[in-house]
Amino acid sequence: MTETTHGGAVGVKPPPTPDDRLSPADLAAKYGLSVSGARPSLPEYVRQLWGRRHFILAFSRAKLTAQYSQAKLGQLWQVATPLLNATVYYFIFGLLLGGRNGTPGGHQNYIPFLVTGVFVFTFTQTSVLNGVRAISGNLGLVRALHFPRASLPISISLQQLQQLLYSMIVLVAILVGFGHFPAWSWLLIFPTLACQFLFNTGMALIMARLGSKTPDLAQLMPFILRTWMYGSGVMFPLQPMLRDRAGAQPWLVDLIQANPAAVYMDLMRFSFIDGYTPADLPPHVWALALGWGLLIGVGGFVFFWKSEERYGRG
Repeated sequence: MTETTHGGAVGVKPPPTPDDRLSPADLAAKYGLSVSGARPSLPEYVRQLWGRRHFILAFSRAKLTAQYSQAKLGQLWQVATPLLNATVYYFIFGLLLGGRNGTPGGHQNYIPFLVTGVFVFTFTQTSVLNGVRAISGNLGLVRALHFPRASLPISISLQQLQQLLYSMIVLVAILVGFGHFPAWSWLLIFPTLACQFLFNTGMALIMARLGSKTPDLAQLMPFILRTWMYGSGVMFPLQPMLRDRAGAQPWLVDLIQANPAAVYMDLMRFSFIDGYTPADLPPHVWALALGWGLLIGVGGFVFFWKSEERYGRG
């Protein structure tokens, strides 16, 4: 023990302790302290998400209900918006630009072809767009509560899946109106939607991490998604357009058809529309659907998890 003086006052300096020679990390280990908000292991993270499954589902339902709460038509806009888009595409691409030509089964199938494509692509498009703001748009929630941050982009994909299922009621009515009645092939929509949901969730997770650090990405994504839509055959059949009109090589046609948006749309059209044959699908279509789902779904989850402790900081 030593004595020191300062301005006439006498102070006593305590003797050194064993902890004085330890680094902050060693001190934390000695007394069992852990970093607040530290990233858990991947298996533990999955267990935490499963424990929050009721919150994820309730959050997605609340977002879906609140989405059109200020509109007089309310939830009808969930179906009206893609239908209005399909109407515009029909007049521009179907009638003015001749996009009906080459529709599998004949041009009388163009409206079911178009509406199916619009609904299916909108499912992916809105998952990606809303995924960009999953973290940056919920900073108050992220900073106030401790929970697995992946809950937010996953709930967004669930929200869009519920919206698509509501839209399916209108789609089925349109299909029946054009003479496409329920058949065994309609059961294929379930594995198709499962693969697409896995893909969309992975995309939402990827965009959530990128958007949390780069808010301007939300302004750029609509342009990227619009280009993706035009290149995926939403408004016109890809094979006749690329092969007959553009003179593209077969390998290029297969490559463009292998993009995930086109794969999921083709499978849904094959399931619903009479006259859509396996020849209208890209090669190895089911392997592509499952492969894209696993690659982006699992890869996006790991990509998001690696930055778990940084969300909401800074």
